[in-house]
Amino acid sequence: MASSASSLRYTLIALASVLTAPAAFAHAHLTQQNPAANAQVSASPQALTMTFSEGIEPAFSGATLTGPKQEQIKTGKATRNEQDKKQLIIPLAQSLDAGTYTVDWHVVSVDGHKTKGHYTFSVK
Repeated sequence: MASSASSLRYTLIALASVLTAPAAFAHAHLTQQNPAANAQVSASPQALTMTFSEGIEPAFSGATLTGPKQEQIKTGKATRNEQDKKQLIIPLAQSLDAGTYTVDWHVVSVDGHKTKGHYTFSVK
């Protein structure tokens, strides 16, 4: 009987630790972007700005931008907004012509988890 009570106690402790520490299992999910996904903008943006659900590590995060002819568009170095550690900013080295662009992003959150994804936007 003592053995089953001990097992139950360890199970409850493990369950409580999982429920009280959900951040340990979290990942940085893209919550907002500018230009927005599927948006059609009238002017070329000067930068891509992506906001995530948790803080990110800029040294291990970034994005590539592919143009309408499947060419890679030159970008500047990805930086984190120091006032908002959830925000990644990627300056564009050139003005974008009309067409549809694909952003392929990857980030490492402050807890070390990697996530990636992509979205598109268009310039008129």
